[in-house]
Amino acid sequence: MSPEQQWDIVSGVGLTALAVAAGRALETRRPDALVDDPYALAFLDAAEAPVPLPTTPEEVAAADGPRELWALMTEYLGVRSRVFDDFLTGAARAGTTQLVLLASGLDTRAFRLTWPAGTRCFELDRAPVLDFKLGVLDGQEARPGCAHVPVPVDLREDWAAELEAAGFDATRPTAWLAEGLLPYLPPEAEEQLFKEIDRLSPAGSALAVEHASGADDLLADPLLQEGGAAFGIDLPTLLPGGTRRTPQEQLTALGWTHETRTARASAEALGRTLDTAPTTADRMQHTFAHRP
Repeated sequence: MSPEQQWDIVSGVGLTALAVAAGRALETRRPDALVDDPYALAFLDAAEAPVPLPTTPEEVAAADGPRELWALMTEYLGVRSRVFDDFLTGAARAGTTQLVLLASGLDTRAFRLTWPAGTRCFELDRAPVLDFKLGVLDGQEARPGCAHVPVPVDLREDWAAELEAAGFDATRPTAWLAEGLLPYLPPEAEEQLFKEIDRLSPAGSALAVEHASGADDLLADPLLQEGGAAFGIDLPTLLPGGTRRTPQEQLTALGWTHETRTARASAEALGRTLDTAPTTADRMQHTFAHRP
């Protein structure tokens, strides 16, 4: 499989983006939904994924694959989406109205959330993913609730130059989001990511990061291996190995303050539990950092 094929919407990382959209569709259908994404199903309909991606509780119950994999989709993805929804909307309401979503995938926050006047949202991802997403949203007659700037770029390359060329203002406090991104970056690209965020962030900027404890052992995680097999994804070709510093260590070295909580703690703060996805609940972490 070529690198470009790996980033197609129905294979590799593109397929994981569809799985996340399926998780948001599942969450939207819950009576106690934490997220309302009216566009998630449209992505799945348009993509015609080569593997079944359940979007109803009944489809989850009938699905093959490890139980915790489907629990991750039905429980964790809704929690994760709401945690970072709240981070971004909270920052915007507090006056930080320049937002950058790194590896935005099929995220629809610019379209499904309410934003204060003057908010500008930059979305960075590979061109095939952005093109697919914006085409589907256009077909749904979706309109962003803020100034929306897609930036087609590979985050393993010089993404900062492309962001600045798209109109990003490095003198303006910014809220950054790295959701579902770090495992796909080589250690050196991850280090560079944090350094560039720091370089582009004046005082008052904020950053939210999703990451896993023991990230260097991620490929050995049985759930990850079983999940890749269930989705027909060759994960070793997508998740580079190598020892890396934790996000907290990198942010501390750059002078940022931060706090971290587990996915379990994030869920409990929203009145949810992740009891059927214990590996995810205890391994996945959410770090929130600020540039003094």
